[in-house]
Amino acid sequence: MLPSTDNLQREYITWQDVDALIDHLLPQLRGEFDGLLMITRGGMIPGGCLVEALGIEHVLTASVYFDPAIEYKLAWPTFMQFPNDTLLMDRRILIVDNIWANGRKLVVVKSRVVAAGAQAEVAVLHYRPRSNLFSGTGPDYYGAITDRFIVYPWEPPPVIETKPDTRPIPPVN
Repeated sequence: MLPSTDNLQREYITWQDVDALIDHLLPQLRGEFDGLLMITRGGMIPGGCLVEALGIEHVLTASVYFDPAIEYKLAWPTFMQFPNDTLLMDRRILIVDNIWANGRKLVVVKSRVVAAGAQAEVAVLHYRPRSNLFSGTGPDYYGAITDRFIVYPWEPPPVIETKPDTRPIPPVN
């Protein structure tokens, strides 16, 4: 099992906060990118913002799944969707996700992009170094460092468990 995020304080991010994080990221980016690879689902909105701001036309997506039933340090992901190597080869690719928490997803995506013959760099809105599983590795660019569980405005609200009403139905008069 992955380390629990239950003990982390939640931080609810607004759309204005997202805009500020993007504005903080943009001047950090060094040079031009030939393409942008958004990691679904969390990277879709920040990736879209960066694509527009940077004028990048070569836009790709990757979907990566880690089976929660497998010991998290030993798990190898299933790539549900990933661009063909020919779309990555000889390009400078910016990989985008919303957060670098434990780093597993971003490390495997970056490794696969590099294996395809691309130069890859990673940008995230939030970086949580305390939960990072990869010592000495982190995102190349980030909007903010946090030790909180971030709830983004595009995420569904948390489901609140309620107990069913088991009282008998009153008779109709």
